[in-house]
Amino acid sequence: MKKNIFAKAAGLTVTAQMMASSLLAQEGGAAAPQESQSQVAIFFDAFFQSFKWDEAGSSYMWIIALCGVFSVAIMAERLYFIFVRSNVDANKFMAEVRKLVAGGNLKKAIALCETAKDKALPSVVLAGLKRAAEKEGGPLDFRAIQNAVDEGTLEIIPKLSERSGYLAMLSNVSTLFGLMGTVYGLILAFAAVGNPAMPEDQKALFLAKGISAAMQTTIWGLSVAIPCIIVYTLINTKTGKIIDEMDEHMVKLINLMTGNK
Repeated sequence: MKKNIFAKAAGLTVTAQMMASSLLAQEGGAAAPQESQSQVAIFFDAFFQSFKWDEAGSSYMWIIALCGVFSVAIMAERLYFIFVRSNVDANKFMAEVRKLVAGGNLKKAIALCETAKDKALPSVVLAGLKRAAEKEGGPLDFRAIQNAVDEGTLEIIPKLSERSGYLAMLSNVSTLFGLMGTVYGLILAFAAVGNPAMPEDQKALFLAKGISAAMQTTIWGLSVAIPCIIVYTLINTKTGKIIDEMDEHMVKLINLMTGNK
């Protein structure tokens, strides 16, 4: 259903936006002929004009802009945390850890994890190795190590997934406010056309303004929503990959330490 909304809104935007912009340009009596203006210039002129408070639908434009500001802040923070701070070359890192553990160098393995303890996988590995180091010289308890790993995993997973859900919410909210602005603009347009007391030249002007408000809010809402959906998908995919890597490599490491191969 949501895909249909996006497709219809985008189609309406492409066609009606140019119609409304042309009518506004004609009514305003632009100094240069309309043919000499590029379509991009006409679009952006109407777009920035729609943020003025005396323009129809400006309140919706500012609400969507506010959603965009929050979205950019969340995207920047989450992208940095997931792709930079929490990310590590899992195969290369764990190969080195397993090499040290297999050689009986638990302290060196712990020191290696300490250098990257802010990252997701090393922090969980560190929890397991510290619990194993407590039993060094004696029989290793598989359950105790597993519990330490589970505890470390439960601490890191919420940090990986927090605030990501807000991107999906802001995407939906931006789209819905855009559609509200569309309905509002069309109400103004049809109210003007159906007003018998309004002169014909004024009807054309209000019709153009109503359609312009409707299409501007739609395209602005989609412009905020689409990047949110893309980044949300990227973050969720990478988060899932990091969690899968933790599960895979920790099972291998525990089996190596306890001999349960």
